[in-house]
Amino acid sequence: MSGHGHGFRATLLRELPFSPSLHAKGSVTRDKMIDTVTGPGTPPFAVQLKALTDLEGRYQPKLSGLRFIECAQDNGLRMTARLRELEVKDLLSLTRFFGFSSDSFSLAISILDRFLSVMKIQPKHLSCVGLCCFYIAVKSSEEEKNVPLANELIRISQNRFTVPDMIRMEKIIMEKLYWKVKAPTALRFLRLFHSHIQEQLDAESKQILSLDRLEAQLKACHCSFVFSKIKPSLLAMAVLCYEAQEQHDPEHTDKISEALKGLQQQLRIRDGDLVCVREFVGKCLAEYATTKCSKPNTQRLRWTISAKGTLVFSSE
Repeated sequence: MSGHGHGFRATLLRELPFSPSLHAKGSVTRDKMIDTVTGPGTPPFAVQLKALTDLEGRYQPKLSGLRFIECAQDNGLRMTARLRELEVKDLLSLTRFFGFSSDSFSLAISILDRFLSVMKIQPKHLSCVGLCCFYIAVKSSEEEKNVPLANELIRISQNRFTVPDMIRMEKIIMEKLYWKVKAPTALRFLRLFHSHIQEQLDAESKQILSLDRLEAQLKACHCSFVFSKIKPSLLAMAVLCYEAQEQHDPEHTDKISEALKGLQQQLRIRDGDLVCVREFVGKCLAEYATTKCSKPNTQRLRWTISAKGTLVFSSE
């Protein structure tokens, strides 16, 4: 995976200080935060929305840093948007292999973009940076029993750095992010918005917006550098609006559009901004639907038995 030479399947189509506490897995203790939740007894939508939007700006990647990456020439000497996109696709492959949640992947991309926007790194260090961002996110989002050992993660991702390398890099990342990791991601906004809209629809209309499909579309958007510069709440709204627009079912989408319009006004998002980002979403999803982006992984992975009689992951 570290070679970035793999095809990408389009069909795939929590704010408090983060305190480290390394143990046998190189893990980090989880901190509490306001989660987007639904069901009886949960905070009102307006309360959850305000909590997330109040934090959103604090966790945005540094725009000047992103522009530096965007303007960099792809000569192997500087970090570029293309290299970032390839790394994100590798992390998505790891997410799928381990069966990790969308939360882990979305948080990993947030951490990665924030770090890349404040640190100028060399391309040769990107795989270590990316895997560490991914590991921090996994240790923050997954059940501890499901968190792999660092050496296992290195082996399966087919990287050549060591566990001590990861420990050093993780410390650098955490320090540069001031130990604040759990950002209000686009995924959390998407889930909150989806739940809010569903509450306003009848039974038939509720079937139009599939959360699984929306999350898959958001993952694809995360793989495109252009969305790194967009606020998570706006990206989530754009994904919802794009999907509603694509349904072509006036009887039900009119109700959804009305609900989305009310949400847009509540968020104070300008029409022009929403239309622009929605078009970016459409273009991104169209690109990932092409044959080129749908190639299967060219490097086959398989389990083999080592000399010690244990299962290991290797490439063919």
